Amino acid sequence: MRDRQVEVVAGGHAVARVGGAVVVVAHRGPGKPTPQSPAVLALESIAELIRTAAEQQPAGPGALVARQATRWLMKHAEQISPGEPIDFGVLSAAEAGGVAIFLHGSVTAVLAGDGTVERYRGSDAAFTVDRVASVPARAVALFVDDAKGRVPELPAERGIGWLVEGIAQAGGAIVWSDPVRGRSGGVGPTAGHRRIAPPTAHIDAAPTPASESDADPYPTGTQASTAMLDAAQDQHGIDLHYAPTQAGGTNPAPLPDPDLQRRLEATAKATVLTVKVLGFKCARAHPSDPRSAFCTVCGMPVDQTQQLIEVVRPPLGMLILDDGRTYMLAADAVLGRDPEHSEQAQRGLIPLEVKDSSGGMSRAHAEIMLVNWDVSVVDRGSTNGTRTRLPGYRDWVRLPPNQPLVLVPGTEILIGNRVLRFEPAAPPPFG
Repeated sequence: MRDRQVEVVAGGHAVARVGGAVVVVAHRGPGKPTPQSPAVLALESIAELIRTAAEQQPAGPGALVARQATRWLMKHAEQISPGEPIDFGVLSAAEAGGVAIFLHGSVTAVLAGDGTVERYRGSDAAFTVDRVASVPARAVALFVDDAKGRVPELPAERGIGWLVEGIAQAGGAIVWSDPVRGRSGGVGPTAGHRRIAPPTAHIDAAPTPASESDADPYPTGTQASTAMLDAAQDQHGIDLHYAPTQAGGTNPAPLPDPDLQRRLEATAKATVLTVKVLGFKCARAHPSDPRSAFCTVCGMPVDQTQQLIEVVRPPLGMLILDDGRTYMLAADAVLGRDPEHSEQAQRGLIPLEVKDSSGGMSRAHAEIMLVNWDVSVVDRGSTNGTRTRLPGYRDWVRLPPNQPLVLVPGTEILIGNRVLRFEPAAPPPFG
């Protein structure tokens, strides 16, 4: 995406281009965004996250961006904007080609081809949207939804605007698919001239000393910077998707074709929206496990003296693969090297493909089952078995076939030669 023209559209939100990626963050406060606005603080923090990911995986940071953004949402967004969600979207290059799309909240990605338009809406997801799509023929854009959930149409022709690097006030951004005109001619640097480094994606209310800037690589305006850097370092070994971020969402790896992707999304959405359980609601009206002192969605404390009510169940956690990919657990799923064609997938389970070179993984190896507020793993008679390891233990234990094991946070699952770890979707923010 580095060689594409990025055009901003008029509006009152915050947009940045950094590390070849494009970020849009919704500004919900009165007036224009300022350097102290939560949207701008969030944008600067996310921009540094993206810059780090682009340095580590310059060929395609999309998957790493999604993992880091999910972790950022769960651990740091609340510190920047207490009590108010941060809606944002990121477009970045995918490792296997194409464009990686990450959305949270009321932000929509629009993919425009030759006579076709496809939309991914963050507001439709249980937590986040994490997708990889082919680069469309015309453009891919990010727009903040208006108060009625509407997004503007793409212009018939591209304009002259070109955001090279940095932050701008806008309503959205359009990444045109054709390479930028004139990069080898009059627009880019001319032969014999040294290229000047573009500005960084940062807004300063006043000059910042170099030492202070170096000490805080995640500028949030809070004390979260050091914790965020530590979390990012911890994650490089690692972390989760989000699942549906599917995982953690993250979603599973790039889907083979648009028809399959739409079918899986419809299945997951239908399942999530129809599962109702007894639970509590936190102060922000999020549904939560009544056995937990903290909200299942945002991690804040829950009043456990309230009466049980029927709530729509949110994602119950994430599976973090050993390569850092994450799957958000919002519906029953089947794990394996080719689960999409399995009998379980035909019954409606979400197929989560796990690549394995050992030859020890079955096509449909194990199932992840969500019952009430519990997540269980079940081995369905795989050839080489499924093993688990509880947090704090050294030895693996083989599961008896067809006997579910309820997972606790930190439990590891071994299928073939791949390891997945179960973690909560939103860890408590206090101690």
